[in-house]
Amino acid sequence: MQSKIRNFSIIAHIDHGKSTLADRIIQECGAVTEREMTAQMMDTMDIEKERGITIKAQSVRLDYVKDGEHYILNLIDTPGHVDFSYEVSRSLASSEGALLIVDSTQGVEAQTIANVYIALDNDLTLLPVVNKIDLPSADPDRVLSEVEEAIGLDCTEHNLVSAKTGLGVKDLIDSIVDRVPAPNGDENAPTKALIYDSWFDNYLGALALVRVYDGSIKKGQMITAMNTGATHQVINLMYPHPIKRQDTLEIKTGEIGIVVLGIKTVDAIAVGDTMTDAKKPTSEPIHGFEPAKSFVFAGLYPIETDKFEDLRDALDKLKLNDSSISYEPESSAALGSGFRTGFLGMLHMEVIKERLEREFDLDLIATAPTVVYRVIQTDGTEIEIQNPSELPNVSKIDKVLEPYVRATILTPDEYVGNLIRLLNDRRGIQKKMDYLGKRVLLEYEIPMNEIIMDFYDKLKSYTKGYASFDYEPIEFREGDLKKLDVRVAGDIVDALSIIVPEEKALSRGREFVKQLKELIPRQLFEVAIQASIGNTIIARETVKSMGKNVTAKCYGGDITRKRKLLEKQKEGKKRMKAIGKVNVPQEAFMAVLKIDS
Repeated sequence: MQSKIRNFSIIAHIDHGKSTLADRIIQECGAVTEREMTAQMMDTMDIEKERGITIKAQSVRLDYVKDGEHYILNLIDTPGHVDFSYEVSRSLASSEGALLIVDSTQGVEAQTIANVYIALDNDLTLLPVVNKIDLPSADPDRVLSEVEEAIGLDCTEHNLVSAKTGLGVKDLIDSIVDRVPAPNGDENAPTKALIYDSWFDNYLGALALVRVYDGSIKKGQMITAMNTGATHQVINLMYPHPIKRQDTLEIKTGEIGIVVLGIKTVDAIAVGDTMTDAKKPTSEPIHGFEPAKSFVFAGLYPIETDKFEDLRDALDKLKLNDSSISYEPESSAALGSGFRTGFLGMLHMEVIKERLEREFDLDLIATAPTVVYRVIQTDGTEIEIQNPSELPNVSKIDKVLEPYVRATILTPDEYVGNLIRLLNDRRGIQKKMDYLGKRVLLEYEIPMNEIIMDFYDKLKSYTKGYASFDYEPIEFREGDLKKLDVRVAGDIVDALSIIVPEEKALSRGREFVKQLKELIPRQLFEVAIQASIGNTIIARETVKSMGKNVTAKCYGGDITRKRKLLEKQKEGKKRMKAIGKVNVPQEAFMAVLKIDS
């Protein structure tokens, strides 16, 4: 039975046709009828279908007959965007093979290279697949030589397919059966299974998607999660399927399945944990699985302050579905109580905020994103800060260290000049520049703080959308950094503070207050918006007061009557300024993203 199982993932750059190819493989294996078939079958969230991207890795069990032999294919569709590479690493840890999809019109992209390295780290068998060969501009030979040159992968055995028309898909499935190795594991050893995904179901509670390495999981069995130490009874077992899950009594060695434990709390299942038999546990857990590290942090606050507990509950449930988010409560003088939330990148942050608002019916304010800094204080102690407002007094700081990333960019050669200018402006250090035909591979070391704002948008606009970008964190380095505070009507708004390099502080401060002047509504009194470093004001803009014509009722008569009314108005405005409160709108907290330094 084990020799007839094939576990494989699909990896590719965003928009190279992974989900469409998954649809064709499902169709070719007869897992769904023509009537049940929809586009992007594996993408279950509305937000995935709307944006045309895969956010969650999804699995499906397929039956396939080749040469009279019956095979079981476990297909895992993975996301392509750099922010979801954590999902890719989890999926690849559960597979023996991977289909490397490359678009025949675009060739190798930055994330293609990044995902290949994750697959090679997991010792997977890679099958090169060139997609979209039905397009007039397809050039499979150029793409295959690019894969060999950029990645160093032997492409003598490859598959040419069109996921849209289904051309070559049957041959590809035959190649998977022939070339992807069967899982190896001991059927008689104690149960050992990796939890590589989990989510919350309103009817069944917390569900765990597992890959069984040794032994088996049976219905009614008592199992223990090795990291958390929690023991639960298996209530039900199912095989994954996009439409109709199939119940089973046992998930055997090498198989992938869903375990229902009937747990209503979300912290009992940890992704990356090892499940084993409670009475006869395995000696050691499955290694090589790393928890996700958050790179970008932002504050999430409910607009209605009494929804704080609802937000906590929503984050708890979402963490089960996406274990890469981290969060802890924080309070802000301007925004009340909320959570400091950690994300893998900017798209991840956007998606999580949108999911919280849609799936849990919340109205949220998000503050501008920041990264983790390390501060070495004058007394020698080191602290980590995620929020600019946590930065100690200048007199206590010896040095501030900021995280750097290694950025890989692939771009057509005509845009290289623009990109080098952009990267130099963002304090990038060039490490490598290779020409691959008409395209250039750039490798830069760049501060993380410089890429979380609008770097991706700028990269796309400078290269008309043709460049691709991937990054990985490397180390912390000392930087000449200062905290830029924003004062509205004299009060520091903690949620608007940002950390900036000293040489850019003046220009950033001016830009920031200019943006805020447009966003903060006019009041009945003048509102001063100031940018300051410490106690030094470096920029100021004034929001003019709303005018009210108090002299409208004066027809003729002495000028002193008008002057008296205007003086009275002036006094009232002065008094109002002392007690007046300025409501800062949601857009102001994201204005920092639009600062062009």
